[in-house]
Amino acid sequence: MRPPTTGRPEPIRVLIADDEMLVRAGFRALIDAEPQMIVVGEAADGAAAVDLARRTGPDVVLMDIRMPGVDGLEATRRIAEDPDLAGVHVLILTTFDHDEYVIEGLDAGASGFLIKNTDPGQLLQGIRVVAGGEALLSPGLTRRLIARLVDKASTRQINPGALAMLTGREREVAGLAAHGMSNDEIAAVLSISQATAKTHISRAMTKLGARDRAQLVALAYRHRLVEPPDPTSPNAP
Repeated sequence: MRPPTTGRPEPIRVLIADDEMLVRAGFRALIDAEPQMIVVGEAADGAAAVDLARRTGPDVVLMDIRMPGVDGLEATRRIAEDPDLAGVHVLILTTFDHDEYVIEGLDAGASGFLIKNTDPGQLLQGIRVVAGGEALLSPGLTRRLIARLVDKASTRQINPGALAMLTGREREVAGLAAHGMSNDEIAAVLSISQATAKTHISRAMTKLGARDRAQLVALAYRHRLVEPPDPTSPNAP
């Protein structure tokens, strides 16, 4: 349960899930030193992470992939499928930047990926991004790997009728989101308001059954709502 709301902005509540105690301690020290963030719990495996998420109601779960018993991908899936945890966003942290983890993680319900040795400032910014309901898709790793994997990953398909329900503008907006654009950037490109861009994104997510923006991007690539960028191109994001 969350604490009662006060007049001041609440800090971002973070749950750390990693089987290495030293890694958890390092993340805790970094996060607790940030005035607008607080660590609400630590878990050494995926099952404990899901249980703690239900008991503490974090805004963000920093989730390791490789953990004993229930791994990070399965834990992410359980969190995403629990209606009581709809406001919990998972940010996967891993040293294993293997292709299959990216697409599997997004399909499981993760809001983004970061490599564990990322800069501390980028980690804190990543927490802020996903806590705000956005997908952490700016790192080139995520978008390039999605582009390579959409044709072969064993992810769920959507009803073809859902694609037909999308308007031309919703397809266009979903495509721009898939290239990593924020609502503000989409609005500028299409000469529409930020609120209108957000509305189109929300409607596309609803029609395609996407839990969040990250899953919308995975579906956009998989169903060719946008052509994936060439990962070998020097201009690839």
